[in-house]
Amino acid sequence: MTDTPQDSSGPASLSSTDAVELENLVRSLRRKEGGWVHWGQACTALQKAGYSTQRIFEETGFEPIQQNQVSVAAQVYTSMVTAGTSEEVRSHFLAKGSDILYEFRVLSQPQRAAAAALILAHNLDVDDARDVAKAMKEFSRIGSLPQGFTDTAGDAMAYQCWQSARQNSDLQERSRLIARGLKLASSPSARQQIEHLLVDFTVVTRRSAPRLPVYRLDSEEQLPRIVPVVGELPLSTADLQAVPLLEEIEPFRMVKFSGSGAWVAIPGWQVILNAEDPVAVLEMSDRLPVPLQGKVEEVLIIADRAQREWDGDSYFLADNGGNLELYWFEESPDIPILGRVVLVMRPKKILDEDYTKDGWQIDD
Repeated sequence: MTDTPQDSSGPASLSSTDAVELENLVRSLRRKEGGWVHWGQACTALQKAGYSTQRIFEETGFEPIQQNQVSVAAQVYTSMVTAGTSEEVRSHFLAKGSDILYEFRVLSQPQRAAAAALILAHNLDVDDARDVAKAMKEFSRIGSLPQGFTDTAGDAMAYQCWQSARQNSDLQERSRLIARGLKLASSPSARQQIEHLLVDFTVVTRRSAPRLPVYRLDSEEQLPRIVPVVGELPLSTADLQAVPLLEEIEPFRMVKFSGSGAWVAIPGWQVILNAEDPVAVLEMSDRLPVPLQGKVEEVLIIADRAQREWDGDSYFLADNGGNLELYWFEESPDIPILGRVVLVMRPKKILDEDYTKDGWQIDD
């Protein structure tokens, strides 16, 4: 249903041989043996074996951002070699350039090989690599090749320079773009297109890109917390125990999971944020230990499985002969406590459902 948290002792399913191999990878990373491609492959192997990025950092010194860069770049390098590159390109990037190859992750295998060759041929840096990746990606989206330009990495960059120069009225910047385009162009026809700009000073109006609908969260409550739903009471203790501990990925509290399951988004109230291992169960309001007044309706009970110590001012989920039940205990109970109730949430109250369906209704 979800990714289970990683145990600090390593995955239990590994054989002794696998465990030794993983320890060798950890030792190799700690000593920085081999080149960056080996480091990336080792990080990937450890992550696939169940190591978290934090654990790899603690045991090897490779920060999560470094792990991501070398892991992705190593995959790019492998695919680039598979696509076919010269020995010179392979040797160069085997020695250095993980930051550059990381930028090519958005490209196809053939494009990666072509981009790497262009970088080496013109001694370009990581900022240039970012421009190359962007230019090739955009160039590949064009339905038919622009007149004079070929389907090569150099001409993709040349086309970007040609297009930007035509739209620029600043003569100094225009000249810089023309010079850059002439330097990187692969074909004579592309150079001719760019050279034409030396005598044609017409500025083509560029349509401004629309503003992105950007919104920044102002408070914790605006970012809900995803909570697994065990089910609707009555439930068994096994149902509760089958729900694994979630691992949230900041900054948006993203949760990865596989398989089937039910989930609910709870507002980021402080009591929810403070819960270490929250789960939800459904129950009718008249079946609670103290039935709620008013309309009988389904309510959502949030319990923190990490809080299992009894106190007389709280309600708890507890195991009663294998059944999951909601209790208030006047004294410390003899049955196992499985979690403290931190919230009982009623559904939103709608006074007039027909009124809310009319989008044109305006409050006075």
